[in-house]
Amino acid sequence: MADMPNRGVKEINLNTEMRASFLDYAMSVIVSRALPDVRDGLKPVHRRILYAMQDLGNTADKPYKKSARIVGDVIGKYHPHGDSAVYDTMVRMAQDFSYRYMLVDGHGNFGSVDGDAAAAMRYTESRMSKIAMELLRDINKNTIDYKDNYDGQEKEPIVLPSRFPNLLVNGTSGIAVGMATNIPPHHLGETIDGVLALAENPAISTEELMDRIPGPDFPTGGLILGRSGIRRAYETGKGSVLVRAKAEIETKPNGRETILVHEIPYQVNKAKLIEKIAELVRDKKIDGITDLRDESDRNGMRIVMEIRRDASANVVLNNLYKQTAMQTSFGINMLALVNGQPKVLSLKETLHHYLEHQKVVITRRTQYELAKAEDRAHILEGLRIALDHIDAIIALIRSSQTTEEARNGLMEQFSLSERQSQAILDMRLQRLTGLERDKIEEEYQELSKLIDELRAILADEQRILQIIRDELTEIKERFSDARRTEITSGGAEVIEDEDLIPREASIITLTHNGYIKRVPASTYRSQSRGGRGMQGMGTNEDDFVEHLLYTSTHDTILFFTNKGKVFRKKGYEIPEFGRTAKGLPIVNVVEVDKEEKVTTMIRVSEFKEDSFLVFTTKYGTAKRVPLAQFANIRTNGLIAILLKEEDELISVKLTDGSKEIVIGTRDGQLIRFPETDLRSMGRAAGGVRGIRLRDEDWVVGMEVLESGDFILVVTEKGYGKLTNESEYRIQSRGGYGIKTATVTEKNGPLSAVRTVDGSEDIIIITEHGVVIRFDVNDVSINGRSAQGVKLIRLGDEETVASVAKVQKDIDVPEEDQEAVEPGTNADEDELLTEEPTEQETNDSETI
Repeated sequence: MADMPNRGVKEINLNTEMRASFLDYAMSVIVSRALPDVRDGLKPVHRRILYAMQDLGNTADKPYKKSARIVGDVIGKYHPHGDSAVYDTMVRMAQDFSYRYMLVDGHGNFGSVDGDAAAAMRYTESRMSKIAMELLRDINKNTIDYKDNYDGQEKEPIVLPSRFPNLLVNGTSGIAVGMATNIPPHHLGETIDGVLALAENPAISTEELMDRIPGPDFPTGGLILGRSGIRRAYETGKGSVLVRAKAEIETKPNGRETILVHEIPYQVNKAKLIEKIAELVRDKKIDGITDLRDESDRNGMRIVMEIRRDASANVVLNNLYKQTAMQTSFGINMLALVNGQPKVLSLKETLHHYLEHQKVVITRRTQYELAKAEDRAHILEGLRIALDHIDAIIALIRSSQTTEEARNGLMEQFSLSERQSQAILDMRLQRLTGLERDKIEEEYQELSKLIDELRAILADEQRILQIIRDELTEIKERFSDARRTEITSGGAEVIEDEDLIPREASIITLTHNGYIKRVPASTYRSQSRGGRGMQGMGTNEDDFVEHLLYTSTHDTILFFTNKGKVFRKKGYEIPEFGRTAKGLPIVNVVEVDKEEKVTTMIRVSEFKEDSFLVFTTKYGTAKRVPLAQFANIRTNGLIAILLKEEDELISVKLTDGSKEIVIGTRDGQLIRFPETDLRSMGRAAGGVRGIRLRDEDWVVGMEVLESGDFILVVTEKGYGKLTNESEYRIQSRGGYGIKTATVTEKNGPLSAVRTVDGSEDIIIITEHGVVIRFDVNDVSINGRSAQGVKLIRLGDEETVASVAKVQKDIDVPEEDQEAVEPGTNADEDELLTEEPTEQETNDSETI
């Protein structure tokens, strides 16, 4: 045995062989199975299914065929793999919850969003969808190349013409060896707009493309939270987006709340989602759901969750987002084959490769049509010659012994080609009539024009681009529909890129019962004082707006609670609603306790070292803290001031360290003192006395006073006045102050004290949600002892809840100007004055 020669045995290095073999296998999986081509967005199996259906004549305008027959053709001709793999792929192409624009029109049971499997292929029928035919349009006009199938008996396309950008429109996912792709579906019209924009401006930026293609559009709808993940994916090819179910809270007449879910994130199994929710409720990990049922039908999805009377539907919904697939992360990895090589692509690169493919398709189609037109024109030229010499040609044919002799004679005597001579020999005698002669001449002239046009197209790339634009626009008009997935500015869990958020003036309102919302500042138009106002928001009978803040979407909002804690949010993180909407409970925005209430909101544009926050409590305590101490605030907040028992934080103001402070009380007293009277303290300090109060009196406002400012006071019954700051002398902190308004039964106690310089508008909101906005200069300037004039007409038992000052430079759309025309009452403008009694005891004791 040892002496036998090793015939046919080749010694190899096992390590080298394994490396080479595995790489060959990996590339085969990458190129021939798992990854789509950037040009048509299809993997080989999808391409083969569509091509087999086209080959079978199984188009959208023909009757359905059994799915088993289609699968058999695909397997037998192009895809030598298991029938279940082919059928499962075809099933997905027919599911409206898997494909944004279905490529297969299925007849029968093709599965459900609950994870139900499709019926066996012997029971279902299929055909190409109408939009799928656009992927193969012009395939017979030499627009693409073919290759041999697996056994060399058939030809299959290397790529489809793909008359719309299918890679982005329907997306794809696949796991290869060492790499994976996950491209989300997009809206057809938006994607086509992106291609058109790139064709118009090859140097277009990603930001400009995102004006056309704002983000993915999933077939199951839902909400995408934030745009930063989308932009990263579009710029680099990799990113992640947070997708949330679309739910609404419905309040029944008996006060109980119900959560209704109409859309769920892409690729989430509805049945498993409901099962998971039920499991969490059973294990008491989610509390408050008393009934859970699926009321989905052919008209749409509807998951119903009944909420216990003492539970908050918003809290339950937030827990569902955190603990179930009602909120999922979709990882974008835009990996596709470019010239047979896998490559991670940006949005612009993806559109560029598609556009280049379309240039090739249109060029090859035009060349094909030109060749056909020239070939036909060549024949017609021969027929024209024959008709001009018909007698000589007939004589030549009659004198010829054979067809070949006649053909050669025609070629020699009339300088015709072989094909022209054959066409003359094949010509029927009816073509000799005058009408037929005219038709030949007309056809020849039209062909000449067509040939000139086709040659002009081939000579001008701009003409090719225009054809691409026209055909894409036509497809958009035929197949585009409404966007399904809504893209929001982001939630509490999303760290948003501020560059993607428009910088716009906003007004943030917070109600007595804790409902917060943000609306564009232009929502409230300026009126004259004394008007009835316009409806600002919907509130319950026991709710009203307490706080109103003019800010920007890019400002930082600091929320101070009555318990002395502070929370921080960006302006754009506050949910935006319509003018009459109720808003969202504040507990869904900042993590306040049940017994805690936000009493002050201030905006900060920049955390400067020389800026301070001045605090005032309900019972007159004041303190000053450097702003920098609030630059970093945890999600669960920070202690801003240490409060005595039963005291509450009333107001916080931003200063530069050298201002004057005024504090006003409900009984009409006001004190003015330098900010420097309050030494700088830490966050946890309790503060010192700012103003001394009499029995049954409390602080209603604290403001920063500038030189030349006016003091605006507004009473609960809608009266108000301006008083020059010069009428208030500077005192030391801790005194009783001096009278700022005469409080009577007619005008009521003070509701707000504000400082103004004449450049502001004033917004007043009543406890019933009525809003009026007017120029502060419309308010009369009076002495400290005046009662004031009526600023807003109030209904019975209605009082002023909130007063805010905003800038005048807000452009208000005409469509928002539907408020009742304001009026004034001359009798109510009469001023009532009374000499004040001043008590100015200054007590600077530290609290």
